Amino acid sequence: QVQLVESGGGLVQPGGSLRLSCAAFGRSLDNSAIGWFRQAPGKEREGVICINGRTGKTWTVDSVKGRFTSSRDNAKNTVYLQMNSLKPEDTATYYCARRDFYCTLDENEFGFWGQGTQVTVSS
Repeated sequence: QVQLVESGGGLVQPGGSLRLSCAAFGRSLDNSAIGWFRQAPGKEREGVICINGRTGKTWTVDSVKGRFTSSRDNAKNTVYLQMNSLKPEDTATYYCARRDFYCTLDENEFGFWGQGTQVTVSS
């Protein structure tokens, strides 16, 4: 069984930064793709970044390109989402999710999800 545990959310001012972590248990990152998704109140969940656990290659949605990046530490079986230049519209619950091998930003392709962590961008 795969378990994903997110951490690192919180309240940050516009223009600030946060780093989220997603620790994976039960399956190695080497054969995983980890997607980051977010859902704001009243909106549909959207894919933000996907990282291939073996190669480190990422796919990023246009709305966060240049501000958000993802990396991984395979020794810790943990993936990170670095968020810079945060805007109020980035406020959402952020989730990580896992699928086998290949990246996509289609949430329907991911079978295992973390519990989510709240990110609030406000002055």
